Amino acid sequence: MRARPGSLTPIRQLVLLAVVIVAATILVIFVLVPPVSDMRDLVDRAGWWGPVGFMAGYAALTLAPLPKNILSIAAGILFGFGPGLVIVYCAAMIGASAAFWLGRALGRDAVEKFTGTRVAKVDALLTRRGFVAVIGVRLIPVLPFTAINYSAGLTALGWWPYFFGTMIGILPGTMSFLALGAFGFELGWPAQLALAVLGGLTLAGAILAVRSRRKTRSAGV
Repeated sequence: MRARPGSLTPIRQLVLLAVVIVAATILVIFVLVPPVSDMRDLVDRAGWWGPVGFMAGYAALTLAPLPKNILSIAAGILFGFGPGLVIVYCAAMIGASAAFWLGRALGRDAVEKFTGTRVAKVDALLTRRGFVAVIGVRLIPVLPFTAINYSAGLTALGWWPYFFGTMIGILPGTMSFLALGAFGFELGWPAQLALAVLGGLTLAGAILAVRSRRKTRSAGV
């Protein structure tokens, strides 16, 4: 199976993640950013509107094909690791659930035009391996979160395998991006561990994608 024109190959996905990490590091080091304590004080003054508003906005943006990882990093900066993890995790699950059912309501043509993803390709992957496949695609941080959400709703995959697979699969990546936001300014071991986990997940996803492509070609598909 050949990659779609304009789609990212596994190697390019890994390179893209590396570029994002380097760019974020340069911004942290060289750009004048307000102290983290000042930003968190501002959020504290907003009261409960701060976390609730952020959660609602994150969940809403999950319905659009936009990068969400930067919001996870921002949550780590604004709320810290623990509270930020709760906020982002709940928002991501709300958005993933809503997109799943919206995908079923909108239909295949609308989803493919909106997300730019071939539903048949996602259907073949998720239907064949179900719950395990959902965990696998969620573990790879560079795969399009929104496109998978909508497309999964149009596959033969059941709701509960999708829901619980998403719950488990998004946790490592979410924790890593939150850690980058919460501890990245300190450039200590938590931030280094987060970078290592993200790099490892992406590399593992690239290896699996290459192996899957080779198997497909050997089968004559």
